Amino acid sequence: MFQTKDYPLAKLNLELAKAERNYKIKPNDFLEIDLYANKGERAIDFNIPKPEANIPTTNRSAFTPRYLIQANGKVDLPLIGEVFLEGYTLHQADSALQKAYMPYYAEPFVVTRFSNKRVTVLGAINQVVPLNNQNMTVMEVLALSGGISNSTRVRNIRLLRGDLNKNPEVYVIDLSTVQGMKASQLQVQENDIVYVEPLRRPFIESLGDASPIISIISSIVGVLIFTRVIR
Repeated sequence: MFQTKDYPLAKLNLELAKAERNYKIKPNDFLEIDLYANKGERAIDFNIPKPEANIPTTNRSAFTPRYLIQANGKVDLPLIGEVFLEGYTLHQADSALQKAYMPYYAEPFVVTRFSNKRVTVLGAINQVVPLNNQNMTVMEVLALSGGISNSTRVRNIRLLRGDLNKNPEVYVIDLSTVQGMKASQLQVQENDIVYVEPLRRPFIESLGDASPIISIISSIVGVLIFTRVIR
């Protein structure tokens, strides 16, 4: 079980949930949505897929539909049509959809969930990184999250894979070494957690210790981001 004195399992699970709820919706994201009214009665069965839900045409009933955020930032939903959600957190999306359904239902209550394949970066940073490209690596996830800075301990990056409560696989990556830089090219999988340990030493000391490493990593990060953009 992944647990340290300064970062117990309960806190890690709490930060994982917080990071997901604070994620801001973007085009090409997918949402799962539950709508209730009349103090808990299911109003619309979102488990009945629409053609727009981008579910394979074969065996549709076996899938829970995922509603696509289109390029214009809107999602097309039953009864209310298109609603703009780009830039919203899941909590804000819940509120926007509840308001949109008010003319049709008494006391509507909406719960949205982010259903893209994703990796979560925790520790010094709390951020969800969608896996929009195949074969993404730990270093690319760090690049997209902005997870390397003077406030992070580059010698102790951890990749956690599997159930946090049932002894997940843990890969320790030391970005201050050549071997660690090679290890950072490890491909991430859906629902992995990258734990970036916060640096708790005095600021001046941390600058002297980490700045050369951070400078090198920042250069690599810049190249990775540029490469992703021009693809």
